[in-house]
Amino acid sequence: MHKTHTTSFLKWAGGKKRLVVLLDKLTPNYVDRYFEPFLGGGAFFFYLIQTRKPFKAFLSDSNPQLINTYRVVRDNVKELIEILENHQKKYYKSGEKYYYSVRDNTDANQLNIQISNNTHSAAEVAGRFIFLNKTCYNGLYRVNKIGNFNVPHGRYFNPKICNKEKLMECSNLLNRSEVDIRCDIYKNTTTKCQEDDFVYLDPPYFPVSRTANFTDYTKENFGVQEHAELANEFDRLNDIGAKVLLSNSNSDYVKSLYEKYRILKVKSQRNINCDAKRRSDHHDLIITNFNRNKKINNIERTVVKGKNKKIIVSTTIIDR
Repeated sequence: MHKTHTTSFLKWAGGKKRLVVLLDKLTPNYVDRYFEPFLGGGAFFFYLIQTRKPFKAFLSDSNPQLINTYRVVRDNVKELIEILENHQKKYYKSGEKYYYSVRDNTDANQLNIQISNNTHSAAEVAGRFIFLNKTCYNGLYRVNKIGNFNVPHGRYFNPKICNKEKLMECSNLLNRSEVDIRCDIYKNTTTKCQEDDFVYLDPPYFPVSRTANFTDYTKENFGVQEHAELANEFDRLNDIGAKVLLSNSNSDYVKSLYEKYRILKVKSQRNINCDAKRRSDHHDLIITNFNRNKKINNIERTVVKGKNKKIIVSTTIIDR
């Protein structure tokens, strides 16, 4: 029987929940210092912290509300749970109307967390962030040019907004070893890297079509130039002897940036209730500067959700 690991408390578009087993197979046998400067939902970190010996983690992201939320989960989870229980009660009563009243609260949108030392305010902001994450469309995080969250309401029936058990488990994991959590651009985090450090880079994906561009994660977009700069930083990390994994979209442009490294093309297929109409294929590129000759086998696992819903998650790995 497989051990069940605690997953992230966030629902995150582009999250790596279904790729963590593969990423783990590509991870060094020993990790002393771990860097994840595009934290997002943190799926890989939460998996590693439960499957490896304690290590020092440097977690960062350029999204101040996201980082505030991680800090509150780590440091003030009990108050956060109370706030989320209140959001859940009001949402179950008013649904979409309540969602937009919270989303469009201008004062809340403009809160500057970085200069706030009021713990209660930080918890309120984190509660709002998680509430919107659980009730917005597809777990997207998108803001407009002035920084206001603008994702529409999702179509859910009584979603679990306050998952008390998971929040407590994630809080314990964030307190398990030495974890540094800060709001910063990725370059300011990777400059701390040294030889043999393990770095996982999961930037906003390079779009493979016009409709696939979800880089409006913060007010600053992540486009062609930013991806080229990230590739240069990957080269620098390689030169100093750091061990680096990077995930990105299956595009010719990304392949050209990392052509001198090992590139794995990953196909993940989800089969829901054996209904072919609801099957979806998705391709990612996983790029590494180490484990160049390590054979990686295909991965298949079964996830059971509810009484009659079975998800078979198969991951096919192809060396380019």
